[in-house]
Amino acid sequence: MSSLSSHSVPKANFYSRVKTNPVYKKIPVMIHNDKPICESLIIVQYIDEAFTSGPSILPSDPYDRSVARFWGSYIDDKWFSSLLATLKAKTEEEKKTAIEGVSTGIELLEEAFEKISKGKDFFGGDTVGYIDIALGANLAWVRVVEKLNGVELLDEIKTPNLYAWSEKFCSDPAVKDLIPETDKLLEFAKTLIAKWSASPQ
Repeated sequence: MSSLSSHSVPKANFYSRVKTNPVYKKIPVMIHNDKPICESLIIVQYIDEAFTSGPSILPSDPYDRSVARFWGSYIDDKWFSSLLATLKAKTEEEKKTAIEGVSTGIELLEEAFEKISKGKDFFGGDTVGYIDIALGANLAWVRVVEKLNGVELLDEIKTPNLYAWSEKFCSDPAVKDLIPETDKLLEFAKTLIAKWSASPQ
């Protein structure tokens, strides 16, 4: 069983309420002991530090931990912005630039996986870890962008390690039932695209 599923998080509820995150007004927000913890990766770090009954999500070595946090921030702040930009693009040129940004990021993450995984199945080694969660949480959106644009972002030839990683991540017992269905997410994406397309420049 992966470290992801080994963490017991008692009395923790996830609320999609903007009022619990008054600064960024975004979800997700985790409520624990009546206190809000905001933003996805901060929530993951909080769970790792607050509930120590299972294996650690972040590496125990300080340097490895800093590397994991670096790549988690890269995925969350920079790479996902390119992924989102493919949906928000109003011109073909904007879309092309965004897709190139996503592809470049995947190539960087392919190189990072080779170094960090040390030949094992996940960024976290034998089990799902921090970078796996950061990147894996966006795999369904990657599939949506691939379908919408007729491209392969995770390519078995160009990025074999990440391609294999994505298959293993999505089939992990702790993950497989949580991945959104691509077709349902695709329909949701289309409503977002229509909304963004109708908004002023």
